[in-house]
Amino acid sequence: MDVLINVFVGLHIIGIASLLGGFLTQMKAMGAGTARFTPAMLHGALTMLVTGVLLVGFNEMDGSPVNNVKVGVKLAVLFVILALVYVKRDEERVEKALFGAVGGLTVVNIFIAVLWH
Repeated sequence: MDVLINVFVGLHIIGIASLLGGFLTQMKAMGAGTARFTPAMLHGALTMLVTGVLLVGFNEMDGSPVNNVKVGVKLAVLFVILALVYVKRDEERVEKALFGAVGGLTVVNIFIAVLWH
């Protein structure tokens, strides 16, 4: 079970990298007001959702303790990110504040994962 959990942690990190990487590559465009949500950002957020839910299930099956409050907060933040990216995915330009909010929420989600024990 440990190998399976570690594989899905790796996939979860790949999803985070895709979402955050898509944001970081658009930083210059955000300054110019021409940033847009890339498909990689949407796919990264969806990957995070699927792998995160599976990780909770795998840890429950393995008998490991799961902090349900932490998982709930991370899930809520991810749903906001997913909603924003999904709704605005076809627009040529996304407002700076909205685009920045997705980047900020992504970083918040990372720090919740790392710092909340």
